[in-house]
Amino acid sequence: MATAPSIPGAPAGEEVSNRARKVTLFLLTVTYFFSYMDRQILAILLEDIKADLLLSDTQLGLLSGFAFALFYATLGIPVAALADRMNRINIISIALALWSAMTAACGLAGNFVQLLAARIGVGIGEAGSSPPSHSIIADLYPANKRALALSIYSLGVTLGAAAGQIFGGNLTYFFDWRVAFIAIGLPGVVLAVIVKVFATEPPRRSEPGVVEDDEQPSIGDGFRTIFANRSAIWMVAGVTLTSMIGYALTGWTPAYLIRIFELNTLQVGNIVAPLLAIAGVVSGLGGGWLANRLTEKHGLYVQPLMIAGLKTIALPFLIWFYLAQSAPVAVGVYFVALLFQSSYLGPTFAVIQTLAPMKMRAVWAAITLLIINLIGLGIGPTMVGVFSDMLEPTYGTQSLRYSLLIIAAITPFAIACYWRAAVCMKQDHPKIAT
Repeated sequence: MATAPSIPGAPAGEEVSNRARKVTLFLLTVTYFFSYMDRQILAILLEDIKADLLLSDTQLGLLSGFAFALFYATLGIPVAALADRMNRINIISIALALWSAMTAACGLAGNFVQLLAARIGVGIGEAGSSPPSHSIIADLYPANKRALALSIYSLGVTLGAAAGQIFGGNLTYFFDWRVAFIAIGLPGVVLAVIVKVFATEPPRRSEPGVVEDDEQPSIGDGFRTIFANRSAIWMVAGVTLTSMIGYALTGWTPAYLIRIFELNTLQVGNIVAPLLAIAGVVSGLGGGWLANRLTEKHGLYVQPLMIAGLKTIALPFLIWFYLAQSAPVAVGVYFVALLFQSSYLGPTFAVIQTLAPMKMRAVWAAITLLIINLIGLGIGPTMVGVFSDMLEPTYGTQSLRYSLLIIAAITPFAIACYWRAAVCMKQDHPKIAT
């Protein structure tokens, strides 16, 4: 096995202490939390922004989806290539400061174009967060403990989205949507300094028994290797379809509850968001713990099977959520759906990082995120807005309900992709699959 080259802050062969490992995972999780808080605060502000700037649902969908995703996803690839060569903590710190400043700038927008430009800036900054973080966590934790570590990291999604709704809902209710953006964005600049000072850059390590080439691979090598791996392809397909549904859900659920059930931003922020945060935390940590236990007993291939099974249980409750006729029933079944469907991120990325060559972990993560975000984040929220505008002449304000239901109907295809990934892992990677 070739020794990984030394990198700034982490000479080859240097061990990371248990305390430094925990501090680094905590700071990366908090960074991811800020990423999603800054990204998802828009969801609870959509109705206020629509009324203030006189926007259509299609324009709101572009702000939530494609405009952000295009730059977030595509710039993740060159950033990941740098992360496979340079100090990853430095990259994350700079990216965090940039997207936080651009989030605050959203509050200064006077029209759709200005808000669109600021949202693009948020996407550009956030491109430098997840791929380096995945790579760092993969080097901090061995394969049999990686799912829980990445599940802890992925709590940033659930908690960040909930915090965006809680803070955004309160700030816009008592002040306005512009104050909400500014107040949420500026603290991230301070966090960037903290991450730079206290997070640890670990040495790069390959999987046991895997021989690594001394030559640093190119971005093209990353694309060739991931698309040559059937297990990785099916995992990426599964998480992409799941993310398309999830981004549509999180991006539009506050507007759905406000528009269909006539809740206000304070009710959504202080009642609904905390309940959904609890469901997401229980699901994320529980799923990561279960994935690690199943991997130790049966092998890595059971992780995609676990995800498929949990998503199958969640599907009826997700459909019920979109058909419910009262707010209490809708929130209740949504809570149950999230308990089962929110556990996929940690195990998915753990499998992908385990399948990835050591020197291409950040690039593999970026390629995965490129596909997830161009299709999932780019298409999901955007198509909800397009379908809602198309259905509005027939269904009026109920058009948003049926638009979201159309997207939810894709779930069985995601389940099939995860099942197929497990089959391919047993066939193609018997040493790590079982």
